[in-house]
Amino acid sequence: MIDFFRHFMEEFRLPLVNPVLIFSLILFIILLSPVLLRKFNIPGIIGLIISGVIIGPHGLNILAKNSAVDLFSTIGLLYIMFIAGLELDLHEFKAHKNKSAVFGLFTFIVPLAIGYPVMRYMLGYNFDASFLTASMFATHTLVTYPIVSRMGISKDKAVAITVGGTIFTDTAVLIILAIILAVAQGNLNAEFWLRMGISMAIFLAIMFLVIPRIAKWFFRSLESEKHSHYIFVLAVVFFAAFLAEVAGVEPIIGAFVAGLALNKLIPHSSALMNRIEFIGNSLFIPFFLISVGMIVNLKVILSGTQALIIAGALSVVALTGKWLAAWLTQISFRFSSAQRQLIFGLSGAHAAATLAVVLVGYRANILDENILNGTIILILIACVVASFATEKAAKKIIAENDRNAPEQPQAFSLNNEHILMPVSNIDRFEKLLEFSILIKSKNSSSPISILTIVSNDSEAEANIIKSRNVLENFIKMGSAAETKVRPITTIDHNDVSGITRVSKETMANIIVMEWPPRTNFMDILIGEKMDKILTRINKTIFICNFENPLVLNKRIVIAAPPFSEKEDGFDIWMAKVARLAQELTIPIHVFSDQRTRNAVEKFMKKSRFAASISFKNFTHWEDFLILSKEITDDDLFILASSRNGGASYMSLLDGLPHKMEKYFVKNSKVVIYPQQFSQSYDTDLYEDISVAPLTRGLETIQRIGKDIGHIFKRDED
Repeated sequence: MIDFFRHFMEEFRLPLVNPVLIFSLILFIILLSPVLLRKFNIPGIIGLIISGVIIGPHGLNILAKNSAVDLFSTIGLLYIMFIAGLELDLHEFKAHKNKSAVFGLFTFIVPLAIGYPVMRYMLGYNFDASFLTASMFATHTLVTYPIVSRMGISKDKAVAITVGGTIFTDTAVLIILAIILAVAQGNLNAEFWLRMGISMAIFLAIMFLVIPRIAKWFFRSLESEKHSHYIFVLAVVFFAAFLAEVAGVEPIIGAFVAGLALNKLIPHSSALMNRIEFIGNSLFIPFFLISVGMIVNLKVILSGTQALIIAGALSVVALTGKWLAAWLTQISFRFSSAQRQLIFGLSGAHAAATLAVVLVGYRANILDENILNGTIILILIACVVASFATEKAAKKIIAENDRNAPEQPQAFSLNNEHILMPVSNIDRFEKLLEFSILIKSKNSSSPISILTIVSNDSEAEANIIKSRNVLENFIKMGSAAETKVRPITTIDHNDVSGITRVSKETMANIIVMEWPPRTNFMDILIGEKMDKILTRINKTIFICNFENPLVLNKRIVIAAPPFSEKEDGFDIWMAKVARLAQELTIPIHVFSDQRTRNAVEKFMKKSRFAASISFKNFTHWEDFLILSKEITDDDLFILASSRNGGASYMSLLDGLPHKMEKYFVKNSKVVIYPQQFSQSYDTDLYEDISVAPLTRGLETIQRIGKDIGHIFKRDED
């Protein structure tokens, strides 16, 4: 018993060395510190940093800095930079790349211009120490980015500009560090510049030319191995960080570049993105924040007046320089005060790059211990101030966005949208569900309903059980993407009747269906299933055939006939296509006439979707196949069709889906039938009476005649 007690006490000797106990302690801190501080309206990030101060070697010495802590903190830092690159809206970034460069210039020059005179003339340091410390002020780490991501404003242009500027300024500072070290060692020569230029060129070529091609092949070849996708992404992140280090820059630059390289291949609403964010925000990033706190040594403040003066000067200069840079950016681009505060909050935190500069300078005997200790205090103060500023600014921006949101027509208000997906082919249904998840409105609380219909016979109950078991995997797939999926299994005499009835019972706005198989002669005589659905259901219907994974498409090509904008469902399907383009980070190219183009441009401006869009005039609908010259195999081809009687209906539209299937074999294809009426009419009372016009019967007879002719023609061939 005594030996057990002695062994028990030995395990709790400080600092802790048992890896299981250390990991348990970290998990309890990650769990409890944000919860406890939330009651005092203190950001959870601050709680994690303060916890690190308390348990660290300079606090209660519960946990020492060891290889395990360093490993997890490194992973967390790389994760922050990777997610920043992954969530960056590339359309916004490209649109504002010049603004990012301007902000990067401001946030680099202003702190440097303030910091150098303070260090050189007020604190009396030499040129090398003053310039290196001043450049340290210009760096910043996106410690507060998880706040922005959690509050859903990562797509704001102020965020895009700040993240882009971060790369400019941190890269510049790290290059300055390399130059100063080369000067100190006497190695600054032509060979140094040549080696750095070649290594950076090779690094960028690998990341933007080789890695995306490997990723596309991997996602296509192992499409069903979802867990392998996450492991592949992690491998790319750390390989990129290693390559960046070999190229002569910090690993954080490599992690950010990895995010940019994979940006288009990982949609924001996908299950893979959800896994990346979930694991990072739950474990790795909090570990990094705790490790930042473990560096802080509050005893330094008590070590003397000189250390206190230097720590105060460093903190004031760093925060003042970043605030002035944010203010100049606001003035230059007419941002709101909330956006200025957000830029300051994101760029005001100092951690990884700052510490890297100071530690390297200290080890090279360029900086003394007072600057090292003062920098550690600066890291704590800057992270606390930046966390409060970011959270407050994020709340203001959310309120401003809600207040300034454009008034939308009722047809476009999809906060309560409901997507219904009838199941026909289980093998191809996964891509269909992924499509529905990507186009689903994030404001809608309604689930995606998956419908299976079983025949009303003696085996109906057994078939219902089988159908529900099959749908379990799709429920899990929806859960992985944080999208609620509801299975519906019903009994009916035929599929058309079941889909019609359930679409009304669930009040579905949108129906997503698989591309129908080629019909046989009996289907034609009885009446085609899809024609019956289009006749009976006045909903927006997407009929899809995905030949390739959605993330591998490079463009969305839309063929919109004249007067498409006059259909009542125009706003609905345009919103879905724009959301899909935004999720996949690919452009939209529209073939239409001028009136439809004007309507699409007006819609995109009104709805504020960030998708890039271009147009080409097209009026030759009778010669539809000429579009094949404009469309490549990696385009997602969408035809905006119409029901008979719709504003944009043309008789030749009836044959276009068949032509798409025949002549665009390698393309993923979608045919959209927009909602025709803004309200539902009580035609259900006359369901047993045929109300179709005589012309529809004549068209059916003509179609039967053509098909019979095709049959005899094939026999002759």
